Amino acid sequence: MSADTHHGHDAHGHDAHDNAHGHGHSSEGAHGSRRDYVIGFVLSVILTAIPFGLVMSGVIVDARITAGVVMVFALVQIVVHMIYFLHMNSKSENGWTLMALIFTIIVLTICLAGSLWVMYHMNTNMMPSMDASAM
Repeated sequence: MSADTHHGHDAHGHDAHDNAHGHGHSSEGAHGSRRDYVIGFVLSVILTAIPFGLVMSGVIVDARITAGVVMVFALVQIVVHMIYFLHMNSKSENGWTLMALIFTIIVLTICLAGSLWVMYHMNTNMMPSMDASAM
């Protein structure tokens, strides 16, 4: 018996018993199944088609409400991509991927809200007034 496998331990110090019962470090669990990819793809198509249809049909008259609805669909789609394509959940990597998901959601919310705030204020403050007396 070699020194690396003495007493059921491999070269990395893991028990052979742990590896046999799925407690070891394996890269197979990190990938999703074909079913997960299909679900993610279908959800992505739906989450793209609904906002596209709302914008193109003009169902919602107020542009601010339409932008808000599209933003919500965009946030949900980002979460779908992170779960179904990037395989981020509370089980993988001791929950760190869930923390990354939460951080991503916070950063995206700040970016989207800040972008809308800047665009609104630039439109309000930078556009020339359409005052009839000025002409």
